[in-house]
Amino acid sequence: MIEERARLKAEGKVVSFTNGCFDILHPGHVTYLNFAREQGDVLVLGMNSDASVRRNKGDDRPIVCEEDRAKVIAALECVDYVVLFDEDEPRELIGELLPDVLVKGEDWAHYVSGREEVEAAGGKVVLAKMVEGRSTTNVIGRILEVYGK
Repeated sequence: MIEERARLKAEGKVVSFTNGCFDILHPGHVTYLNFAREQGDVLVLGMNSDASVRRNKGDDRPIVCEEDRAKVIAALECVDYVVLFDEDEPRELIGELLPDVLVKGEDWAHYVSGREEVEAAGGKVVLAKMVEGRSTTNVIGRILEVYGK
């Protein structure tokens, strides 16, 4: 992806980047990813590996394995590239790719991993509005409500 990023930069493309687990895809994700894509010419999505998700969300997650999550996300028209990362946060990946625009949900306004690297390179951070009531936690809760634990 680093070589591809250099090619995109040489072509004058504005690269937008966002990251997350994207465990069970829902309309909130789609709205968020479309917004992230609108911030640039291409969207690179950093996806937490299974091990990273477990460290961040607990032993019961992810529900969907990284290979399947990556296939589903990559199939979305708004996502141009998917890069798995194994760290707890994508700071290192962001520092290597140096996107022009770093997008994160407004629920992370208090801390955006990679902000310093992107801004030091002349890029910007954009916060996306969240879709109320749409989250993976809510989807899992509804499944448990309907089908029991």
